[in-house]
Amino acid sequence: MIHPTDYESLAAALEPSPDYRVLRRRVSRDQFAEPEGETKTGIILDTETTGLDPRTDAVIELAMLSFEYDARDQVCRVLNRFQSFNDPGRSIPADVTRLTGITDEMVAGHTIDLEAVERLVDPAVIVIAHNSAFDRRFAERFHPVFANKGWGCSLAEVPWADAGIGSAKLDYLAMCFGMFHTGHRAIADCEMLLEILARPFPGTETPILRMLLQTARKATSRIWALDSPFDLKDLLKARGYRWNDGSDGNPKAWYRDVPEIDLEAEKTYLQTEIYSGSFEPNVVRVTAMTRFSDRIGEVDRSDAAAA
Repeated sequence: MIHPTDYESLAAALEPSPDYRVLRRRVSRDQFAEPEGETKTGIILDTETTGLDPRTDAVIELAMLSFEYDARDQVCRVLNRFQSFNDPGRSIPADVTRLTGITDEMVAGHTIDLEAVERLVDPAVIVIAHNSAFDRRFAERFHPVFANKGWGCSLAEVPWADAGIGSAKLDYLAMCFGMFHTGHRAIADCEMLLEILARPFPGTETPILRMLLQTARKATSRIWALDSPFDLKDLLKARGYRWNDGSDGNPKAWYRDVPEIDLEAEKTYLQTEIYSGSFEPNVVRVTAMTRFSDRIGEVDRSDAAAA
């Protein structure tokens, strides 16, 4: 007979049943696994901002979790935690406060210690965010140290749909792995993401961090469909092309990122289906050093496998 206040035993009794799912509150921890082989340092990062445009909006909270991973790409231990508010010098929009819980009073007079940020980030070989296409652009404008690191994205570079996971929102992923936490402070989201990356991908023994890093290490080719016919835009969209409005300094055109091995096939598709003849492709190489940034197209002499 299980005593009604023995909650863990009650949860354990429910877990084998297909009619119940048990969620446990995430418990902060520093140790994950004993390292095997060479270890490297990674950063989990989350930002809260006054809006969506890094050119005009400001960071109001920065959180980072420095961690060690080994030759198996297995999370080993937490090295350091960092969290700081930042006063943007103007009122935080009401919708941002509703979303984040951050008020003008919470950030008033606070500044982020740039030297502390550099000390934490400098040893890392990769920075991971759950939406790096958003966080990287803000982070690089905030401190140049972020531009010299490879970046990975747990939202875009893990094949969640292959495991039948219908949403890649962090809260939903946490529930899929039997966890929850209360509140949405940025550092708590960093810790939750690290817990998820330390788990094996569903149906495999492969750490999720390894799956992410395997994708991040691969160079891709970004091909721009410059001056493509307007009436064929639906074909491009259906093939996975995305529209860029040119506001980031890149071409105003449809583009797609493809594995380097698929580049020639993609050029052939454009030539036969979109341009109906010869065309001059605009192709740039993309690695973790420039991926998710506004600097795609810069000459990248880095080792894409550094992480």
